[in-house]
Amino acid sequence: MKRKRGIWRESLDYLKDSRNFIYLSIILFLAGTILGFAFPELFSFYFDDVIRELVEKTANMGVEDLIFFIFQNNILSVFMAFILGVFLGIFPIFNIVVNGTLLGYVMSRVVAAEGAFSVWRIVPHGIFELPAIFISVGLGVKLGLFWFSKKGRRAEEFRERFWGGLKVFATIVIPLLIIAAVVEGILIGFSG
Repeated sequence: MKRKRGIWRESLDYLKDSRNFIYLSIILFLAGTILGFAFPELFSFYFDDVIRELVEKTANMGVEDLIFFIFQNNILSVFMAFILGVFLGIFPIFNIVVNGTLLGYVMSRVVAAEGAFSVWRIVPHGIFELPAIFISVGLGVKLGLFWFSKKGRRAEEFRERFWGGLKVFATIVIPLLIIAAVVEGILIGFSG
């Protein structure tokens, strides 16, 4: 009789099998970060407005509201990166490069205003959030590459990749995003 494995074990196994896609998402993110940091003037026309809108939306929020707002935004973003990966992985790749570029842009502005040491204040905000993003993007790209499976295996590959990714999302990504939202909400709420 075959012993049934638990969802945690299946999630960890699928995550391990997907590590090259997750590494790709990290590389793309770092490339975007370098681009945004090195050439902030290329992105100020867009990112300044995005940052201003975000600050206006969250200006009068209490800690609890901030936590919910951060969690809601993050979960929607990473879920879309996974699900929309079905279109050849294009959306998650675009998403991770833009997020990396935004971080690089913010880092360049912080360094220009307050010096290089001040960048370390950004680090706690990404400890849990970035792994969740990298995992979701990697799984989204992996999902989208089912199109390149053998013709007779495409439907089966899609099902395996979709359900494998969904299990990882439920057991690993969502808990990381909950922790990230609590940490970020507290840091922002009590520092502002």
